[in-house]
Amino acid sequence: MKYSPNMNILMKLCVMRLKAARFRIFVVLIFAIFVLFSRALPAEKRTEHRLNVLLITIDTLRPDRLSCYGSERLKTPNIDKLASRGVLFTRAFANTPTTLPSHTNILLGTTPPYHGVHVNSDFVVGDEHLTLAELLQSHGYTTGAFVGGWPLDARFGLTQGFETYDCQFDRSFGSLQRRAEVVVNEALVWLKTKNSPWFLWLHCYDPHDPYEPPDPYKERFAKDLYSGEVAYVDDAIGKLLDYMSAENLFDSTLIVFTGDHGESLWEHDEETHGFLAYNSTLWAPLLVTSPGVKAQQANTYVSHIDIFPTICDILEIEKPDVLQGQTLLPALRGKKTKKRPIYFESLYPFYSLGWAPMRGYIHDKKKFIESPIPELYDLEKDFDELKNLAGEKDLDKHRKKLDELIQDLASPEIKRKQQALDRASREKLASLGYISFDLESRKKEFGPKDDVKMALPFSNKVNEAVEFFEKGERRKAIEMAKEILTERQNIPNAYLDLANFYKKMGRLLDSIEVLKIGLTNIPSSYTIFFNLINNLAEAREYDKIMTFMKEHSFRQMNLDPALWNILGNVYYAKLDLQKAEENYQRALVLDERNSLLLTNLGNVKLTASKTVSTSEDIQRAIELFKQAIEFEPYYVEAHIGLGRAYLQANQINKSIQALEKANELDPDSDDALFYLGSSYLANNKSAEALRLFNMLKERSYDRLPAGFRRRLDASIQEAQKK
Repeated sequence: MKYSPNMNILMKLCVMRLKAARFRIFVVLIFAIFVLFSRALPAEKRTEHRLNVLLITIDTLRPDRLSCYGSERLKTPNIDKLASRGVLFTRAFANTPTTLPSHTNILLGTTPPYHGVHVNSDFVVGDEHLTLAELLQSHGYTTGAFVGGWPLDARFGLTQGFETYDCQFDRSFGSLQRRAEVVVNEALVWLKTKNSPWFLWLHCYDPHDPYEPPDPYKERFAKDLYSGEVAYVDDAIGKLLDYMSAENLFDSTLIVFTGDHGESLWEHDEETHGFLAYNSTLWAPLLVTSPGVKAQQANTYVSHIDIFPTICDILEIEKPDVLQGQTLLPALRGKKTKKRPIYFESLYPFYSLGWAPMRGYIHDKKKFIESPIPELYDLEKDFDELKNLAGEKDLDKHRKKLDELIQDLASPEIKRKQQALDRASREKLASLGYISFDLESRKKEFGPKDDVKMALPFSNKVNEAVEFFEKGERRKAIEMAKEILTERQNIPNAYLDLANFYKKMGRLLDSIEVLKIGLTNIPSSYTIFFNLINNLAEAREYDKIMTFMKEHSFRQMNLDPALWNILGNVYYAKLDLQKAEENYQRALVLDERNSLLLTNLGNVKLTASKTVSTSEDIQRAIELFKQAIEFEPYYVEAHIGLGRAYLQANQINKSIQALEKANELDPDSDDALFYLGSSYLANNKSAEALRLFNMLKERSYDRLPAGFRRRLDASIQEAQKK
């Protein structure tokens, strides 16, 4: 049976209801399914007068940088306009201080103990969860998402329910973003073609570090670049709001505006976010506007998971049973909401650095943070959390309450589902024989030295060593890093930066030894492991790579195409083309638009064609190089590969065309120049070929690998003979 999108979403709702009422008899379940299905169908009468929904999330946004929240640092007139139309919540909190988990909380209406997404990159939203987009889609909404930051890339699973999910970053490995104005423009193109009702999620990444606002904001806020980025984003959003005003869309649209989390800006010794769980990163702006809602402030304590049920109530859509937040509809009407504890966690240090976990809750204007050095604050008197009351109070009741809260929020399947991959990736990986298990060694017991508050100052000190290294004081930088590691062995970036110092100084073997020690002391650090594998590959220690791969397994492996690309390179260097191809394919499962991976796989096919001499391999190589160029038109290596493939296929004119483009893009590329000369030689243009070969010899001969020099000399001799 072929299921429609509505039927798929209906089945999710049914499964959730089955779990919540597992003892109902079969006949009652059949009746419930019938009723739910009739409600889920997007009948025209149900949707023609329904409000549109606009969700705007701004990354890393502190409320105290918005003038509607009283900021005197800058003016944010466009966001202020939203505040003047609806309810401004003065005490809204993120449940997590990192991007992917926070947006998962918002779009699923549940917390990490339930959905299992605790940090960026290392987790994927499971496709068994029902998203806000899926629910609205089942009620006839057209859905679109336009995101500005790589932590929300499609691979991490929040695409569910979105007919359009625009995350068109340049495909490469690392942290990626695009400007707010680009995101807004793409969203407007989409919006202008849609009829009501629609659900649009717009995400702007710009306030995230590094703070690099464009002019004139960079000049205006030269001493406060973070505020400059906030001012820039406010301006970018203004274009969307102006369009909505011109089209009278405010009268038919429910708008929710929030930040996914805040930014410490060195409060509590935290430079940015993701480590600690203070209000500098958990306090978030929240504005809700809707036709009929009066402008006012609400001082009730709320959190991100309250957004989903609130949207449902405003739209008069039945709320899914699994939602863990509560509706804010009473607050929108000027009434009080029910008090209940707000759960939060900051687990990036635990999962990525091997430090102690940090969890807690906010209730009745009190905040409890559980860690080796626990904390308790009276937020009514001390919202900046400067006076820890934990030493004055009996904390047993707070620990018990936190344990009970986590148990109440946890999904029954969460222990089974320690690692999430979206269904498509799971099926692709399984078809290739891949799925590694989470066998990593993780500490169970933590002491004060493992507390994030105690470890973070040492991590910050490593940044000082980096500054000395960049200023040329290399010996001082190395000594500083060594001193930190002598005092504390649980500071991952001390190992990473010390290893990087050695590597930049040409001491690759010393770099490798530092990383080995780091992995021994912090066996849960995937970053140390990855850098060790990368350095071993550069040192051509291929057998040692295989040993480390057998001895260590991490959750992140399943989600990191860069790792499998390195392994593909290793096998390619060993001329094990089958295993090289397997690893590149595994990486492409995770990032199918990556031009580097496509080019590497094309090179494998090209090499295979030389060994077996099959036209199929050459043709496949040509297709891969073309695909890489389609995704990244300025990627030089793909143009070189395409030229080589055409040369091998004896399509000389096409070869020359591709290699001339490569040479144009990068005139300093030795490969582009050599293969362009080879193509001219094959086309009987020996004089032009000789000119290019001699140019290459004159500028690069001494630094070329020995094998390359021999090929160049032979090509020069051949051109001279002709």
